[in-house]
Amino acid sequence: QVQLVESGGGLVQAGGSLRLSCAASGRTFSRIVIGWFRQAPGREREFVAVDISWSRDYADSVKGRFTISRDYAKNTVYLQMNSLKYEDTAVYYCAARDSPGWSPTPSSYDYWGQGTQVTVSS
Repeated sequence: QVQLVESGGGLVQAGGSLRLSCAASGRTFSRIVIGWFRQAPGREREFVAVDISWSRDYADSVKGRFTISRDYAKNTVYLQMNSLKYEDTAVYYCAARDSPGWSPTPSSYDYWGQGTQVTVSS
């Protein structure tokens, strides 16, 4: 079992920045794959970024603006979001999966946090 707790969401103007945190517990942190997803009203949950310890990947829509990182001492994964756009508005979730390797498909992840709201005003 893995427990995930997100924090750091809020309201920000377009062009601004936010940093989301995902605190993980329950498994060996260095071995689990952790991804960030988001879901806007009326839309499906979509992949944002993933950290696999040795590799990271991003959705095309956030490349160059978002950065995922992992702090092993704090068992926490961060999502630094810069140059935020109105269309980044969504509930952001972190997720973890038991299987190795990464996947952009939400159904491939076994554990989910409660989500944190990010609202970007235009």
